[in-house]
Amino acid sequence: MRRLAALGLCVALAGITPAIAAEPKDADNTAKNVRDRGDHTATPMDQGGSEGDRTITAEIRKQITGDDALSMNAKNVKVITQDGVVTLRGPVKTATEKTTVAGIARKAPGVKRVDDQLEVERNP
Repeated sequence: MRRLAALGLCVALAGITPAIAAEPKDADNTAKNVRDRGDHTATPMDQGGSEGDRTITAEIRKQITGDDALSMNAKNVKVITQDGVVTLRGPVKTATEKTTVAGIARKAPGVKRVDDQLEVERNP
C-alpha cells in the first residue's frame, strides 16, 4: 500500500514539474557564484585592504542596511571597494532599489567611481 501511495505521489509531482519550470525565475546568484570563482570579476575577496577602502565599504553598507525602504535582497548586495572604486553586485527587487543603492554608493565620501552591476529581478 505504501509503495502504491509513493508511486501516486511521484506521478502527481511529475505532472506539476513542467508548470513550475515554465515560470520565469527571479534573479539568482548561483550561476554567478560559479562564474565569480575566476579572476575576471570583483568579489568580496578583492576588497581593498586600505583604511580608506574599508571605510568607504563600511559607510555604504551602513547606509544601505539602514534604509527601511530597501528589500532584504538590496540590503545584501555585494559592496567591494578597491582604490576608491566601488563595485556593486547582486539582485535587487526593483529599478528604484537599483537607483537608490547606486546613489548611496556615489554619495559616500572618498568614492572615485561606482561600477553598478546590480540586477533587477523579473518577478519582484
